[in-house]
Amino acid sequence: MNIIELKDISKSFSGRKVLNQINLSIKKGDIVGLIGRNGSGKTVLMKCICGFLTPEQGRIKLRGKNVDFQKNNIENIGIILETPGFLEQETALNNLWYLANLRNLIEKKEVENAIERVGLNPKEKKKVKKYSMGMRQRLGIAQAIMEKPDILLLDEPTNSLDEKGVETVRKLFLQLKKEGITILIASHNMEDIYCLCDKVYRLTDGVLKEECIL
Repeated sequence: MNIIELKDISKSFSGRKVLNQINLSIKKGDIVGLIGRNGSGKTVLMKCICGFLTPEQGRIKLRGKNVDFQKNNIENIGIILETPGFLEQETALNNLWYLANLRNLIEKKEVENAIERVGLNPKEKKKVKKYSMGMRQRLGIAQAIMEKPDILLLDEPTNSLDEKGVETVRKLFLQLKKEGITILIASHNMEDIYCLCDKVYRLTDGVLKEECIL
């Protein structure tokens, strides 16, 4: 089953076509990599999938249903697209619990579990303002997974992580795959791409092409 389907997606900014008739199908439970130079449109493509941007042409289906960008009927997607922002004076747990209360889909124990899965301590009293960039990145990943989405869109998810952090989140992503979660990863870390992904696509001059990962 294809959980994500893009058909002829195009998007331009200031007359420059960033996405040019993109076609992409992703099966449930796959990890798919997206590579390309800075400014190639990887983040723009992800923003179209999650509804942050509206394509000027084409159609997106999630779980077999057309996305209605007017009604913004996109749900159950975990996202890391830019540097995560948090309340500096609060702990990791308080930050994620405040966010969880916006939709009331999960209990506090599920927030704590998400924090533990990224290698942080939910009982830690340290304020987020004292977190390293790597710890903030882990917390961002915890935020993305805490409500148990079936689709994850991750832009440079291992950015700022040390070697131990990279190992932790790679193991987490592979476990999430086993749980049936579909993951689209954009990364400049080719080791991440080739050790995690079932398929890899390169975006160049607005055109998407599948890469050989053998």
